[in-house]
Amino acid sequence: MKHLPKYFFWFAVLAAGLVAAGCQSSHPSCCSQPGRMAGPAVTSVQTKAVQAAMTPAQSLSVLRSGNARFVAGQPLVRDFPAQVKATAAGQYPFAVVLSCLDSRQPIEIVLDQGVGDIFSARVAGNVLDDDILGSMEFACKVSGAKLIAVIGHSNCGAIKGAVDDVQLGNLTGLLAKIKPALDAVPADVQPRTSKNYAFVDQVSEANVRLVLQQIRAQSPILKEMLDAGEIGLVGGMYDLTTGKVRFYDK
Repeated sequence: MKHLPKYFFWFAVLAAGLVAAGCQSSHPSCCSQPGRMAGPAVTSVQTKAVQAAMTPAQSLSVLRSGNARFVAGQPLVRDFPAQVKATAAGQYPFAVVLSCLDSRQPIEIVLDQGVGDIFSARVAGNVLDDDILGSMEFACKVSGAKLIAVIGHSNCGAIKGAVDDVQLGNLTGLLAKIKPALDAVPADVQPRTSKNYAFVDQVSEANVRLVLQQIRAQSPILKEMLDAGEIGLVGGMYDLTTGKVRFYDK
């Protein structure tokens, strides 16, 4: 190495030290991520048989467990290229999740699910329209999903927009879908503005419950499946500060 510049020598020494120390960098290209669960990467995916055997209650349990892993910083290590190949010929998700567009609520990540595990519909304010309802009917009646979950989140910008009566192009019509949820919050909750975060979060929860009611009321197909116990329906709220999803008991 006497013919190489000195900084090459020290670079080699530094690299060797990092390898010996196990490389503590959190950058994914450097080494495995801290907090990851040990063991081989998950390559398996949902199959038709597994999907058929799952109950709505079991599907919810899987979502709860996934979020618990996310909160603990111990998501499953997945071989995504392998899962892509395994799902190329077909898909058998166990749930369909309607959540907000908010970038801080990437639903597959916060529920620790892989390729082919869940159907995901995202729109500001997790509101319902005919297209999303039709997508849910496809997910459950055609593709066999066992659970519909509607998950709002804390400090939601769309909810704030509805509270403050924002008027902005096509967003105006979207926010109008949220406004009925404001009336569901007791009048003594004051002030009723976006500055009152407690009020905003109560409207967010009321909005989720409103969407749950709309799903039953506006889709005879899903209502029949719900009444027969073929699928489940659950609401929940994602906390932006903790990463935890609180699913409603009722």
